[in-house]
Amino acid sequence: MFETVIGLEVHVQLNTKTKLFCACPTSFAEHQNQNTCPTCLALPGALPVVNKEAAVKAMRLGYAINANVNHTSNFDRKSYFYPDSPSAYQITQFTKAIVQKGEVMIDLPDGSTKRIGMTQAHLEADAGKNMHEGDHSKVDLNRAGTPLLEIVSEPDMRSSDEAVAYLKKLHSTVRYLDISDANMQEGSFRCDVNVSIRPKGQEAFGTRVEIKNINSFRFVAAAIAYEVQRQTEAYEDGIYEQEICQETRLWDAESAETRSMRGKEEAADYRYFPDPDLRPLVVTQEMIDEAKIMPELPDAKVKRYTEELGIKMYDALVITSDKEMACYFEEMLEQGAVAKIAVVWLTSELLGRLNKAGFSIENSPIDAKTLGTLVAKISDDTISGKGGKEILDYMMENERRDIEALIDELGLAQVSDDGAILAIIDEILANNQDKVEQYKSGKDKLFGFFVGQTMKASKGSANPGKVNELLKQRLL
Repeated sequence: MFETVIGLEVHVQLNTKTKLFCACPTSFAEHQNQNTCPTCLALPGALPVVNKEAAVKAMRLGYAINANVNHTSNFDRKSYFYPDSPSAYQITQFTKAIVQKGEVMIDLPDGSTKRIGMTQAHLEADAGKNMHEGDHSKVDLNRAGTPLLEIVSEPDMRSSDEAVAYLKKLHSTVRYLDISDANMQEGSFRCDVNVSIRPKGQEAFGTRVEIKNINSFRFVAAAIAYEVQRQTEAYEDGIYEQEICQETRLWDAESAETRSMRGKEEAADYRYFPDPDLRPLVVTQEMIDEAKIMPELPDAKVKRYTEELGIKMYDALVITSDKEMACYFEEMLEQGAVAKIAVVWLTSELLGRLNKAGFSIENSPIDAKTLGTLVAKISDDTISGKGGKEILDYMMENERRDIEALIDELGLAQVSDDGAILAIIDEILANNQDKVEQYKSGKDKLFGFFVGQTMKASKGSANPGKVNELLKQRLL
């Protein structure tokens, strides 16, 4: 039996207005090579200047994950040549990063939590982008110099489930902190996966393989599964030493396999040395105070939702996993929606319809204020749950309308007036005297028949709770 050992290096593109060492904008999808200047093109004589906003955002993550935030850190040059790196080196933090030794608590499917250590989070400049068209390759340097925060975990994960849980927790954390949009499709949140196996009980790590630049939770899980199987088979076939070497591989989503890219470089291969153009980064008290301005993070929200609002742990985790969903939920509560009922209508009724129609919570045709008002109307018995579903279906297909107007227009207002409901009940009972006698003689199941007939006669407008209450009184 083998144990899987996983460590992750997550690259988070910080949402600063300008690049890490120059004033070029970081806007996405601009015309190729438009957002460039002598500094990010590494032209002779151009000097880098550290972006204060990037440093503050890195510090904010550090405080959020109980890490050590270094008041002095250094920038180094990491030497390598790729066409998308015009300087032939990357400015990064090797000898002393701005953030070190933190922790991320992950929630596992069995309801337990696990601590994943964070070695360091360091600032570095992103590379450009290579584009291949037929026989030609082109380079777009708009992204070159964009600030990255590389978050390096300890090798504490033992399964793909744990790795994905860690990534999702980190993803939601940087979104809540508003330090990155973490858009995985645009490459703002991507990771390198380090995987090895070892016989259970062995303390020494096996040969580590790095899988580069994966930007999907699903692909991370698939890449880990493939690599674990590849390494396990090599071990069982007795060719582990020959087949498994320390190398960099890529994930091919089409063939669902990892493929070798190059031998794994060590620190010596990169020839790190202190960047001569950059003095140590010394943070000020003003920067510390700004970085410590903290929103309510997912774990704190989960605690508040479960302890103060009485929401189930599972539901709280679902809602807080996405910043937009948590904001949507809280806006529903501001409209008077009862928390426990709001959970059902958000996570089941609305999300089910959004998924089916190809929408997300961000572009939902039904906003939080509207759904909150609808749930409040259900809670105070203005309409029934069935009526609420009819209104949701209507709003998914039609232009958004005022809830009060829709209730009137669709004739969904519940009748809660005792007199009106009793009149219907008395007529039902008068027309079914034989069944009344059978009920009173012990056939309790007939109660459902009377409820159904009353609801049918009222065309569904009678308040079911009132119907049950008044029927019991009449059938005594």
